[in-house]
Amino acid sequence: MNKLNTENNDIIVQLADTSHLPYVQTILTTIEEAAKIRGTGIAKRSPEYIQQKIKEGKAIIALKGDEFAGFCYIETWGNKKFVANSGLIVVDKFRGQGLAKRIKQKAFQISRERYPDAKIFGLTTGLAVMKINSELGYRPVTFSELTNDEAFWKGCQSCVNYDILQRTGRKHCLCTGMLYDPAWQENNGSEKKPRKNKMWKLIQVMGEWMSPKILLQKQQKEKEKK
Repeated sequence: MNKLNTENNDIIVQLADTSHLPYVQTILTTIEEAAKIRGTGIAKRSPEYIQQKIKEGKAIIALKGDEFAGFCYIETWGNKKFVANSGLIVVDKFRGQGLAKRIKQKAFQISRERYPDAKIFGLTTGLAVMKINSELGYRPVTFSELTNDEAFWKGCQSCVNYDILQRTGRKHCLCTGMLYDPAWQENNGSEKKPRKNKMWKLIQVMGEWMSPKILLQKQQKEKEKK
């Protein structure tokens, strides 16, 4: 088995190739349905875009036999100085089995191998994803520490919460920005993992503070002041 493949409970997580192109529409449908259920934003991608990622070897797919189970893709921004692991999705029936973590680990591994000097980042509204990122060495950061590549931020236009990003001058939105910087490893001589308890408490606080309910309350108070 290819070293990039891992298997657990009959679900295989692997680097996608052209043989997986027939799953493109299923991937897009799953992402769209998840966005509706969560009531939060997920940047929409075209079939051509996902096809391109698969052909470039920049996509991770999880399958149970021939059944689609999960997906994630890799993007580079700012002349490959930044890498994003985006579009993470797990089919409902396969949740609660640690599959999202396995997909993220695979995407992170490939990103580190191909772009060892790049900063890896992500935007998410989910506490579960924040926890996985934290375990991989990501830290919560302000949006100003992420890529300034306009092409990346343009991708947020399809998100239902894009107006919030605009109103705040791209300083914050419902998503939390998280970043892994390989320089942290160099500066410490070895890869220094964050203290899980302390980092997770911080992430929980940030997740609660950035929840849709809290942000709507803040926006309402601002309107009342005016």
